[in-house]
Amino acid sequence: MARYINEQCRICRRAGQKLFLKGERCFTDKCSISRRNFAPGQHGQKRTKLSEYGIQLREKQKVKAYYGVQEKQFRRYFQMASNKKGVTGEILLQILESRLDNVVYRLGYGKSRAQARQFVNHGQFEVNGKKVNIPSYLVKSGDVISVREIKKDNKTIKINAEENEKRPLPEWLEKDSEKLSGKVIRLAAREDIDIPIEEHLIVELYSK
Repeated sequence: MARYINEQCRICRRAGQKLFLKGERCFTDKCSISRRNFAPGQHGQKRTKLSEYGIQLREKQKVKAYYGVQEKQFRRYFQMASNKKGVTGEILLQILESRLDNVVYRLGYGKSRAQARQFVNHGQFEVNGKKVNIPSYLVKSGDVISVREIKKDNKTIKINAEENEKRPLPEWLEKDSEKLSGKVIRLAAREDIDIPIEEHLIVELYSK
């Protein structure tokens, strides 16, 4: 699968806001947005006026980077959302929030979505008692996500759980810190998304 291999902080600077791609670093003074809040590159500090298409494209790129998905998969999610009843943009975000790597991150077991994705890839987690090593696995209401019994001595996951204990937990999830597990109470709603996303721009882009 294709992946972005350049400096991740450049993505946040291009988007003009924190996308929390590097975990703890994003909450410190080392964050690039705090130090250089302008677009990367030689002409990054110049003011540029984006076209309507450019604004829509940048919003899509921002959301893709935030959840760590590539274009082909993102387009498939959009198609899934457009085939369901309801507001397409909100359903798209709900699908993205339902990814297993995102849920592991939301529960505080990964410092970033990238780290959470790596944990899932390496078979550290299970869903309803069954090992799942597919980061794009979509959880459902009532699913229980937990660290596999043979992996509960993973120091990194334990440290993450302790450090993130005070981090706000989305209302659609509940967590059992002692068992290193969490439960999906319901699927995420639009108000649960904690970064400013204008999903209608993405819908407009794909509707052309």
